[in-house]
Amino acid sequence: MNETLQFVVRHGYVLIFAWVFVEQAGLPIPSAPLLLAAGALSGMHQMNVWASIALAAAGALASDSMWYEIGQRKGVRVLQLLCRISLEPDSCVRRTQQSFARNGPQVLLGAKFIPGLNAMAAPLSGIIRMGWRKFLLFDAIGALAWVSIFTVTGYAFSGQLEHVATRAAYLGEWLLVLLLGAFAAYILWKFYKRQKFLSDLKIARITPEELKQKMDAGEDILIVDLRHALDFDASPETIPGALHVDAADLEEAYEVIPRDREIVLFCACPNEVTAARLALILRSKGITQIRPLSEGYEGWRKRGFPLSLAVNEEAGTIQPAKG
Repeated sequence: MNETLQFVVRHGYVLIFAWVFVEQAGLPIPSAPLLLAAGALSGMHQMNVWASIALAAAGALASDSMWYEIGQRKGVRVLQLLCRISLEPDSCVRRTQQSFARNGPQVLLGAKFIPGLNAMAAPLSGIIRMGWRKFLLFDAIGALAWVSIFTVTGYAFSGQLEHVATRAAYLGEWLLVLLLGAFAAYILWKFYKRQKFLSDLKIARITPEELKQKMDAGEDILIVDLRHALDFDASPETIPGALHVDAADLEEAYEVIPRDREIVLFCACPNEVTAARLALILRSKGITQIRPLSEGYEGWRKRGFPLSLAVNEEAGTIQPAKG
């Protein structure tokens, strides 16, 4: 038995609970190897498999409950923070919101198996005011399924894992260096992909101050609010005169978008990813007077600029809007 398994035996169930809690709280320390080790130790009669599953699931549920409460108290600002620090800024919020819109609380059943969705599901449940009992039920089932798969796998293959651990012991400290190096390389690769993606989306923005000056001067500008419905429900106010349109609908209806005036797009993510990418797509289709709003909705709101209830429009009937 190698030092990793001995470490798990010495610290036992407290380690399992704490490790899973910390991972689900947001630190990039994967729990899967620990759960596999706990299962293997249970197969070798060093631990109890049911106690391991119960405590790991309890750690996940405790962390998720914390994020649920934060989501209820802080609203969409929580998702915007997670979006800002996520290694996958394009999908961090939008994909989770779309999943909730399609499937509701059932998303929690499989969220832990999908990177990105796992980090967003619990706070988003709080933001949309999902019932506390419903959240606990679906999240507990999802956590138990996630924990059980890894722990039972370790239990079933405990003999093989012990053999692998014995062979790995010959590598000594080099094995730890190799694993840490692989993890660091993964993080660096994801960070590189994020920066390249954001670099590809560099496009001339309009600042909140510039937009307000144009609106105050009475310029004819079409302002489009691309926030997802869940963002919009949480913060129904928008920039005065803005139309609330789904990004997919706007892209499909590009033929009816006016070409004779400036168009400003904004979304919820601080990186303006949705607005910037849609602006690039529409520019490629001949709509040149189009820019994303720098810092998005939050940039406008935090400056104390005026807000009003939005106008909902079908993309096929978009009409010019006065600032």
